[in-house]
Amino acid sequence: MEVMLAYDHSRNARIALEAVKRLFSEQRPTVTLISVIEEPGSNTSAGDEMFEAQFREQKQGAEKAAADLVAAGIPAKVLFAEGDARKMILRATEQRKPDVLVMARHSYKPDGNFITRRLDALVEEFDHMTFGSVSAFLARRVQCPLLIIPTHAE
Repeated sequence: MEVMLAYDHSRNARIALEAVKRLFSEQRPTVTLISVIEEPGSNTSAGDEMFEAQFREQKQGAEKAAADLVAAGIPAKVLFAEGDARKMILRATEQRKPDVLVMARHSYKPDGNFITRRLDALVEEFDHMTFGSVSAFLARRVQCPLLIIPTHAE
């Protein structure tokens, strides 16, 4: 069994990781973590620095998550992509053809401090008005089963 997990090392992604362990460990799946780094919104050096910091943090988090899966007896690898998360995850499922794509549902419990929470709320509202969520996009387009993990509980 091939499981693909959309993983950005956020609180929600960590909840989905635990769900994958709990739900699929008896099937002995191979798990591919797809970790998409969104391109920076500006071309300034500050934007580049922010992108590099995000990339390093997300890469370390995804590699640790894969190592945790391997330690639990679940073969795992990480696939990194850069760009629009919706399109990159869709492309990865088209190329890899997993048996199931697992991702966390967005929740309103953000990671980070006050400023991060305010920025997240603003970005989420903008995304909802213009593009919809990543899970809604993929639910309409992905050609494999999609399991969306609720994230309201700890």
